[in-house]
Amino acid sequence: MLNPGESSAEILKAWPGMRHAPNPRLELFTAPGFLPPELCEELMHLIDIKRRPSTIADPNGDDYFRTSETCDLEANEPAVAELEKRLYELNRIDPAHGEPIQGQRYEVGQEFKAHTDYFETNSSDYDKFCSVAGQRTWTFMIYLNTVESGGATRFKVIKKTFQPEQGRLLAWNNRRADGTGNAATLHHAMKVRKGLKYVITKWYRERPWG
Repeated sequence: MLNPGESSAEILKAWPGMRHAPNPRLELFTAPGFLPPELCEELMHLIDIKRRPSTIADPNGDDYFRTSETCDLEANEPAVAELEKRLYELNRIDPAHGEPIQGQRYEVGQEFKAHTDYFETNSSDYDKFCSVAGQRTWTFMIYLNTVESGGATRFKVIKKTFQPEQGRLLAWNNRRADGTGNAATLHHAMKVRKGLKYVITKWYRERPWG
């Protein structure tokens, strides 16, 4: 039986249009057109209002590791509530296990270098970020616009790249079957070459958030 903070391949494959990126090293899925254009536009507007320089949980000395802007979106915003509803219909993860929805904005030249979403057990901030809600389980990421050039998401270990396309969802399990972090989820938000890139990210935890 699944933990309330988890989804599964069987649940996600039941979604119309869901595609499984076949690779034995990780569970990775994509669904084109998951969000309609009008909802994408509303979410981009909220990101523009609230955006601030992005940070990383465990600084590594590279000031250019993550150069985008980011924000946490308020759950009481109608567009955010609609997004949460759609995500629950898709993944069946107890909403109490979800982190606040995060929005990101990338300008030309901005990127987020290769990283994983789970917290490394030997990192200085592991206890700080995992002591209450536990490790991250699944990531759900949605492109809010089609980027003119660049801005792809590249999974470096399995050599799989996704181009930003409005409404497309990516989803992956951050852990192996034994519950440890899966290094094959290493991914790079590549530099935008022309235009802007807007993204939504939703992370879930082993235990209720907060």
